[in-house]
Amino acid sequence: MTEISLEQIHNAQADICDTLIKTPTLALNSDRWRTVLPDIASGAVKLELFQQAGSFKARGAYLGIRNLSAENRAKGVVAASGGNHAMAVAWAAQKLGVSAKIAIPQAADPIRIEGCRSTGAEVILCKDIVEAFAVMEETAAREGCVTMHPFEGEHMTLGSATCGAEFVATHPEIDMFIIPVGGGGMISGLSAAIKLARPNATVIGVEPFGADSMFRSFAAGKPVRLDNIATIADSLASPLAMPYSFGVTHRYTDEIVRVEDDDLRHAMRIYQDILKITAEPACAASLAALIGPLKESAAGRNVGIIACGSNISMARYNSLLEKN
Repeated sequence: MTEISLEQIHNAQADICDTLIKTPTLALNSDRWRTVLPDIASGAVKLELFQQAGSFKARGAYLGIRNLSAENRAKGVVAASGGNHAMAVAWAAQKLGVSAKIAIPQAADPIRIEGCRSTGAEVILCKDIVEAFAVMEETAAREGCVTMHPFEGEHMTLGSATCGAEFVATHPEIDMFIIPVGGGGMISGLSAAIKLARPNATVIGVEPFGADSMFRSFAAGKPVRLDNIATIADSLASPLAMPYSFGVTHRYTDEIVRVEDDDLRHAMRIYQDILKITAEPACAASLAALIGPLKESAAGRNVGIIACGSNISMARYNSLLEKN
């Protein structure tokens, strides 16, 4: 089922309104932006990095755990992630009084590992993300915990849809939206909310070349799995697309474009120079696409971009930029 309704989105908004943050937007109209952006009519960025737990992931994680039955809440939840989903699940579980186990690669940014521990989650360090997913599945099977997938599931899509609904309501003039793509949890919900409210708007996803599972899935017309992942954007580094999130994304998204890691680094620097925001690579993806592969097609348009999260330590941030 790849249909999302406005009623579902409105219900999700009601479910989160007392706990999640209606994140602000910022017009990209200062003189400093004019030297960077293409010749767009107007622009705005939704600052989802100010969301609970530091990213948009908190919306879907909270919805998913909130809507568990009492029996399943008592069993607790388990998740696998090296990125923002780990912190979002740990935060939401604490907020709702549910125990959480988080399988996370030992090479993950220490700020994320400690962020999970600080909210009371049990952290299971793993060799890599492949092992983390295996540990998640084994733990769920052995202990009966409920699996909280990082992107596949109606609650993750509806969580992101609440972000999209906020964006279109705040900026009715925007006619082109550029959205980062990891596994598809974010763009599926945002694109659905945008197209349901504004059918003529253009919705474009952006992936790193080194983790372009959604781009390749669009080309194939079905979800595909990558053999290798090679990108600095660990929050976008999904090795595969999956049926539900792919189906919704494919229904409501016009196009997927790709950017290089150096494009992400360049956009990270722009956020720091102009807004003094320390953006992780995924957070910079929309901007990287706007000033890169979408520069010509965005000319004359009213453009909306997403700053989706910023859970990154200064040590990792500096190390990424030093490699360029």
